[in-house]
Amino acid sequence: MSEKKYAAIDVGTNSVRLLLAEKKGDSLLNTEKFVNTTRLGSCIDSEGNISSDGIKITVDAILEFANKARMYNSEKIFCIGTAALRNAKNSAEFAEEVKKRAKLDLEIINGEKEANLGYIGVIGGINLEDEDLVLIIDIGGGSTEFILGSKEKVFYKKSLDIGALLLTEKFVSEMPEKKEELNSLYEYINNEVSILYNEIKDSKIGDIVSDNFNLKMIGIGGTITQTSAINQKMIEYSRKKIHMSEVTKKEVSKQIETISALSLDDRRNVVGLQPKRAEIIVTGELILKSIMENFGFDKVIVSEYDNLEGLLLNY
Repeated sequence: MSEKKYAAIDVGTNSVRLLLAEKKGDSLLNTEKFVNTTRLGSCIDSEGNISSDGIKITVDAILEFANKARMYNSEKIFCIGTAALRNAKNSAEFAEEVKKRAKLDLEIINGEKEANLGYIGVIGGINLEDEDLVLIIDIGGGSTEFILGSKEKVFYKKSLDIGALLLTEKFVSEMPEKKEELNSLYEYINNEVSILYNEIKDSKIGDIVSDNFNLKMIGIGGTITQTSAINQKMIEYSRKKIHMSEVTKKEVSKQIETISALSLDDRRNVVGLQPKRAEIIVTGELILKSIMENFGFDKVIVSEYDNLEGLLLNY
């Protein structure tokens, strides 16, 4: 079976990402990822519309990636939009601009489909045993997806509007954050996560979870990969070293304590942290901490395979 080349573009709240890969059967080979932090979620005004500058900056990034995908000789280029575009009132105008300039059909997917693509990506990149049950967490800029399943089946999936960029802009006025801001932020996150946890616990799925001793937590998305990169003091980002690495709840708490005491300029110099993620890393890690505490996980396994891989594997 010969390999065919494909590309996937994810237009997120915080960044636009590109995956280039060769597909052979159900496997992806020679994968490469690229990211451009465009902060689309910050370009939405009080009436819910993306500004003209926001549209231009983000479509510029999509066009750049589309050209890169065409130079790669991709058979097909997939393009999806997530939380920011789901919530923007003028997302149709945005999609028209993508069609006009990048010659791509942008599919704005709902939270459930986003969760499902994340699940497909993770299962495609991590070997699970038949008896393993996993809780997959995808912390994004505008939302966080929760997927509970095995290697054969999804039992539960949900998307919550708690994202690292969205909540930073809602709760944080300066860095280092005021103590009361951090307390209010964490209280808000914890309330949302605990409602979801109790929803699972009180359902039939709760019995599946309580009866399973092989429950693992797997994390995808920029917050979790960056937390691992900081943990490993990674001067140059390595997907190979990130994939299947582990981060403990204690390490997450320590990072929050250390980074939240720093100014924004100092955060941009933290080893392992991409400077463009400095503003939102603490909020993202607070979401991660809340999930680990509510669900009782002492560690999270980090996956480099996410909804981009899921998009290609699902095709």
